[in-house]
Amino acid sequence: MSTSTPEAVKKLLENMQTDLRSLSMECKKKFPPVKEAAESGIVKIKTIAARNTDILASLKENSSEVVQPFLMGCGTKEPKITQLCLAAVQRLMTHEVVSEAAAGNIINMLWQLMENGLEELKLLQTVLVLLTTNTVVHDEILSKAIVLCFRLHFTKDNITNNTAAATVRQVVTVVFERMVAEDERFKGIVEQPTPVQGNTNRRSVSTLRPSAKDAYMLFQDLCQLVNADAPYWLVGMTEMTRTFGLELLESVLNDFPGVFLQHQEFSFLLKERVCPLVIKLFSPNIKFRQGSSSAASPAPVEKPYFPICMRLLRVVSVLIKHFYSLLVTECEIFLSLLVKFLDGEKPQWLRAVAVESVHRLCVQPHLLRSFCQSYDMKQHSTKVFRDIVNALGSFIQSLFIVPNTGNPAATNAPAGGSGSGAQAAAQGGPGAGGQGGSLITQAAFEYRGTWIPLMTVSVQGSAKATYLEMLDKVEPPSIPEGYAMSVAFSALLDLVRGITSMIERELAKEEEEVAVRREANPDQNAQAEPEAHLVWEEMVSACWCGLLAALSLLLDASTDETATESILKAELTMASLCGRLGLVTPRDAFITAICKASLPPHYALTVLSSNATNLNNKAYSIQGQTVQIISPSSESHQQVVAVGQPLTVQPQGTVVLTAKNIQCMRTLLNLAHCHGAVLGTSWQLVLATLQHLVWILGLKPGVGGALKPGRAVEGPSTVLTTAVMTDLPFISNILSRLFESSQYLDDVSLHHLINALCSLSLEAMEMAYGTNKEPSLFAVAKLLETGLVNMDRIEILWRPLVGHLLEVCQHPNARMREWGAEAVTALIKAGLAYKHNPPLAQNQRLQLLLLNPLKELSNVLHADIRQKQLESVLQILQSQGDSLGPGWPLVLGVIGAIRNDQGESLIRTAFQCLQLVVTDFLPTMPCMCLQIVVDVAGSFGLQNQELNISLTSIGLLWNISDYFFQRGEAITQDLEREEAALQKQAREKGEPLNRPFHPAPPFDCLWLCLYAKLGQLCVDPRPAVRKSAGQTMFSTIAAHGTLLQQSTWHIVVWKVLFHLLDCVRKSSTTADKEKIESGGGNILIHHSRDTAEKQWAETWVLTLAGVARIFNTRRYLLQQLGDFFKAWEVLLDHIQSAALSKNNEVSLAALKSFQEILQIGTPVKDSAMPTEALALAVMGVPPVLIDPLSASGPGRHLLRSDSMLERLTRYNGAELQAPPQGEESALEDAALWWSAWNTWYRTGTDSTRPPSGGTGTDRPSFVPSQPFLTALVQIVPALYQHIETGFSMEDLRKLGVILHGAVSIPISSDASPFILPSYTEAVLTSLQEAVLTALDVLQKAICVGPESLQVMYPAIFEQLLLFVEFSCKPPQYGKLETKHVANAKYNQIQLFTSAEWVALNYVPFAERSLEVVVDQYHKTACHKAVINEKVLQNIIKTLRMPLGLKYACPSESTWKLAVSSLLKVLSIGLPVARQHASSGMFETMWPELANAFEDFLFTKSTPPDNVSIQEFQKNEAIDVEVVQLISTEILPFANFIPKDFVGQIMTMLNKGSIHSQSSSFTEAEIDVRMREEFSKVCFETLLQFSFSNKVSTPQEGYISRMALSVLLKRSQDVLRRYVDDERLSGRCPLPRQQVTEIIFVLKAISTLMDSLKKTQPENVDGTTWAQVIALYPTLVECITCSSSEVSSALKEALGPFKDFMQPPVSRVQNGES
Repeated sequence: MSTSTPEAVKKLLENMQTDLRSLSMECKKKFPPVKEAAESGIVKIKTIAARNTDILASLKENSSEVVQPFLMGCGTKEPKITQLCLAAVQRLMTHEVVSEAAAGNIINMLWQLMENGLEELKLLQTVLVLLTTNTVVHDEILSKAIVLCFRLHFTKDNITNNTAAATVRQVVTVVFERMVAEDERFKGIVEQPTPVQGNTNRRSVSTLRPSAKDAYMLFQDLCQLVNADAPYWLVGMTEMTRTFGLELLESVLNDFPGVFLQHQEFSFLLKERVCPLVIKLFSPNIKFRQGSSSAASPAPVEKPYFPICMRLLRVVSVLIKHFYSLLVTECEIFLSLLVKFLDGEKPQWLRAVAVESVHRLCVQPHLLRSFCQSYDMKQHSTKVFRDIVNALGSFIQSLFIVPNTGNPAATNAPAGGSGSGAQAAAQGGPGAGGQGGSLITQAAFEYRGTWIPLMTVSVQGSAKATYLEMLDKVEPPSIPEGYAMSVAFSALLDLVRGITSMIERELAKEEEEVAVRREANPDQNAQAEPEAHLVWEEMVSACWCGLLAALSLLLDASTDETATESILKAELTMASLCGRLGLVTPRDAFITAICKASLPPHYALTVLSSNATNLNNKAYSIQGQTVQIISPSSESHQQVVAVGQPLTVQPQGTVVLTAKNIQCMRTLLNLAHCHGAVLGTSWQLVLATLQHLVWILGLKPGVGGALKPGRAVEGPSTVLTTAVMTDLPFISNILSRLFESSQYLDDVSLHHLINALCSLSLEAMEMAYGTNKEPSLFAVAKLLETGLVNMDRIEILWRPLVGHLLEVCQHPNARMREWGAEAVTALIKAGLAYKHNPPLAQNQRLQLLLLNPLKELSNVLHADIRQKQLESVLQILQSQGDSLGPGWPLVLGVIGAIRNDQGESLIRTAFQCLQLVVTDFLPTMPCMCLQIVVDVAGSFGLQNQELNISLTSIGLLWNISDYFFQRGEAITQDLEREEAALQKQAREKGEPLNRPFHPAPPFDCLWLCLYAKLGQLCVDPRPAVRKSAGQTMFSTIAAHGTLLQQSTWHIVVWKVLFHLLDCVRKSSTTADKEKIESGGGNILIHHSRDTAEKQWAETWVLTLAGVARIFNTRRYLLQQLGDFFKAWEVLLDHIQSAALSKNNEVSLAALKSFQEILQIGTPVKDSAMPTEALALAVMGVPPVLIDPLSASGPGRHLLRSDSMLERLTRYNGAELQAPPQGEESALEDAALWWSAWNTWYRTGTDSTRPPSGGTGTDRPSFVPSQPFLTALVQIVPALYQHIETGFSMEDLRKLGVILHGAVSIPISSDASPFILPSYTEAVLTSLQEAVLTALDVLQKAICVGPESLQVMYPAIFEQLLLFVEFSCKPPQYGKLETKHVANAKYNQIQLFTSAEWVALNYVPFAERSLEVVVDQYHKTACHKAVINEKVLQNIIKTLRMPLGLKYACPSESTWKLAVSSLLKVLSIGLPVARQHASSGMFETMWPELANAFEDFLFTKSTPPDNVSIQEFQKNEAIDVEVVQLISTEILPFANFIPKDFVGQIMTMLNKGSIHSQSSSFTEAEIDVRMREEFSKVCFETLLQFSFSNKVSTPQEGYISRMALSVLLKRSQDVLRRYVDDERLSGRCPLPRQQVTEIIFVLKAISTLMDSLKKTQPENVDGTTWAQVIALYPTLVECITCSSSEVSSALKEALGPFKDFMQPPVSRVQNGES
């Protein structure tokens, strides 16, 4: 109830009056003055109550008087009265009606009572009431009251002491509370504080208000008292204890921090008084060292005193807690002291209270942060925060190292010694029992034999101290074992928890703010303030080493699951925090610690050791004592739960996992799972460790990369306890979830995870090199798993992920590689199947990214990987084939990446893919990919592993071409769109468009690529492929060539067809001539194909024919191209080189092609055998093999290819493009024909040129075959028709040379039977026919041609005459030895001996030529050219040879024909010659003719022995015919004939007229053989011309005179010789022929005499008579001869002389006697 309500006031008045009455009653007897005072007091009160409305205020004003009676009552020192008075005074105080003066009086009275030791408790109560109810007591009065309480505290009475102590505490509090209240009242009023100088008089408190002043004085004196100095204000103090003083100081500092912080005066006190005091009081503790002997030190050291020390620590805690900001430097000292007190040399209790103090700091993270900011972050400052943490750490370590007493050097020695072990055993500690095998039940730490129990010291997060609260203890308490450890352990955990939660809270808040700011203005890149971060980072940097050292040690030593869990949680939160702050080293260190704890002891894991070395070697020096970070020893007795194989090489045999290892593994999984985002590079540590654990536990990857418990593959199989067995699915599950949760990581963290997995995998790869040991597939499996769960952002991790897996695919270890490929292909398939946003169809880049690794796999050399790759391509085609879109080039690239070293199965799989593409997907793919399809199909054609695939792929190309044909329009449009886009790009880049066959239109380019591919296949090394490709190529060009634009044809011609021809020509000419034994397997190869060269020949034939056909069928189109002429030239050049190739098949085919492009139908020969046989004969196939050809003999092969060509020709027949009317002239382009002529000429020249050098024995390299030459010559007539206008003499000459050469070429003896069916028949070969036909065509052309052409006649004659000579002199072919056809050994048994060469039977040819000559001369004898060029003379000259040889001619018919021809020619030519006698054109002919007659009529050859008489007579008749010609055609025209010639004729007749005969005739035949008929005709002719009566010209007379003189001279000679011989021979008869001759002469003389008798005498000139008469004596001399025959002839000869015997005439006639 309030003291100011009217009721209360009324009650107060009543009570006071009652009190005064009671007092008056008590004092009535003994103390009258008191009684009076009491009574006047009653009156006074009544008066006040009556006069005033505010009774209380009036009472207070008059309180001195009101109180007086009671004070006097106290002064009586009567207990009863005193008690009554004090109660009344208290009542007054309670109603706050005591004035300041009254209060002073009361205090003085109380002081007296105190001094008298009366009513001590009541006194205290009164003081308390006085001070708490109002604020009237100040200054000296207040100090007096306080001193009073202090005095009472030190009485002998315990109760009084304690009450006084409590009162003092309360009073002190009241003083400060008043000050606080006063500050509140004056809060609004701002004063100008007078500046306080640093070190002014300590009483300068003038600036303070009253209550503040009191508080100041009080606090100052407390400091004085504790420091054992005299107080300034508390006058009258008699004694004081330090402990009490410290307690009071602590309570003031703790309860009223605001006072000190707000008032400079108080702050000054703190700095100047309190801190130095504390430091001074600490000094004994600092100097004292346990165990140091006193003797050594000069002065005895004061021992630390527990109560003071403990209270000092409490004060320090308060100072640090509240005034840290004021006392930065001082706190640094305090904290350093605290750290020192943890030193092992200090007493146990001191260390215990120090640890408790440290614990108090550890639960205040904000304070710790301040330390860090103020000290650790300042230069040249003690790293206080770091030291605190390190001190805790080394404190914990030191507890495991029990020092040996008295030996300071041994303090650091690890305790394995007697001390600790004995101690533990003595205490019956569980550690000792544990070694005996019982399970450890109590929570404890054990390390190297030291066992420390763990007790619960405080609730998590609060530092409830035990020893710091023992304010009543004077002696240091004994501290139970494990207490200090437990406190330190809690402190560590609280420190970690506090720091981490604080920083994480602030981080979260900051992130929120940043996010808000970002939302507010998204343009600015909102950044967090760096200051805060720096502090956090510094805090972590300062504490992590110490924490890690301590935690690692504790983790190693912990035997309790809960403790282990706490330690692991601390390490985990630290790791996570470091990660969030980006402090890599500490993060990795904590993670390494957890990792190491997960693995078996001493497990060699490089990642961890390399990372830990830099930690292990760090020693932290704390207060001069070195603390080594202890690395786990794990000698503690843990439950073994698993035995398994190590993955590393080092520990051989098995390794053991304990329950703690598994617990750590779970923490590790937890860390990775929850804090994956901040792990960064330490993913590597985590994953490496997990990999090893997984390996030891025997988990193996399954589908999709999840790990399942599997069998151990080798070595002693893994042993797992049931405890672990139940855990395994859980662990495997967490592992999978861990990687599934990677989908929640941010991109950077995800990259770290991938990188870590990759480097793990690299290590696994390293280890798997060179061993067949099962590799660890953990990393690969997890990469796959991670990729699969992050499909939605696969782009960002694809490259590193796949890049690495591709490396795995190249690993030599098959299992490893297989998994790499499995992972890559699974990811690609998953990626393509995943529903991306936007879908793949719209995100080409992603699609290509996903498909790219498929392509990369093509570079792997291992077949198993390629197999996997191709299988997945097949699957992708089957599942996603329709939606590949822009991915087609990649997929096709993969299919096409085949190499010949890859084995058949791979190629077969790839080919399956291609077939699928061609059959199903051509319409769905972008048109730009069609070209790639062509390339790929081509590459399958070119591979040489599997012939069937090559051939099938050529079939695919045909299918593709059909597809192009059907979908031409659509493809064209697509391609043109694409092209436009590409061109735009190229223009923007300023580069030319790069595409094959540019600038042909894109659709045409597609065709060109197809043709180019087929072109490549046409020169494949395998004949079957070449043939198939060639047929396909020419068929496609024929079938679909109409689609191409004109300009494209240009490319087809030059880049495709001619290029192909070049390649084929080159390959054919360089092909190997070695015989191929068999075609692989049991295939027999026909000998016409048994060398590479022959196989290439077939290709050449096919190709050339194909190209020629295109030129033929598309002539009109091609001629519109600008450079048709050039192309024509090139084609002709190819035809020429093929025609000149040393292969009969090729050369003949070339000519066929030549004929085709000239559009000449090959004339059908009525040959004696089928053309097939002929063709084979050409190639030198003997007839033995030709017989069974109708069956399918080995030779059918060749014919089949021809029939194929014919089929193709028929196929093309429909498309022969007839040129429009009126444009035939285009075809007749002279230049083309002349070009063809030149080609023909070069071909002819080269093929008919005889081989040079060498002797007859050398086999010539090559001799052209007859069919070839025939075909060559057959081209001439047709060609000539086109070039006749410009055909010159020079051309004719060239032609002649070639025809001559062609006819001169011999044939091989084994082919001659085909060319000449039998030896006996004289027929012309087809070649000879062709030659004559050609000349005939020319001759006819000349005949109808203009005058200018006729000059060519002589040349034709010349040519024919050359052929005529062949009858006697077969032509030579170089130096080749040829035999006449009749002598050739045609040995049918030795089929393959080298052929001899056979010169053909040229006689029929020569004779036919001669007939042509005669025939032609007949027509042309009068032509000017024929006359001028002395054709007649040449004919005669040529005929001289057979005429002269006569019987020696190879064939008898020859000379007979020659004679008859001569006669015919002369019958035509002589009149012409006579006609032109004057011109002298025929001057030279006459001697030639004379010689011809001479040679023929008097031949040197003898007729063969077996000539029958009839034959001889026939032959003589021919001779006679010649003489008759002379007599009819020559001699009658002697006037026109040169005299010499006539003379020669006469001589000849003369010679003929005398019997001449061959000596070989038998006697019987003599009469016949004497050619008497001939002689007679000669003689008659002679005579006829001797005395021809009608001498019309002097010339004729001359002939007759000449004839006579010749005759006479001849007779004279014969007779003379006879006489001489007769004389010499004596008895011997003369030879028969001489006798015959003389008889003949005698007969001639008698005939002559007869003739002279008949002639007019004037016709005979004198010389003749003289000669006749001169004969006479000679005749007379013959009379002596012995022969009767001669005698009778002589008789006849002498007889006629009688007619001329006359007497001499005297006169002279004509001047002659």
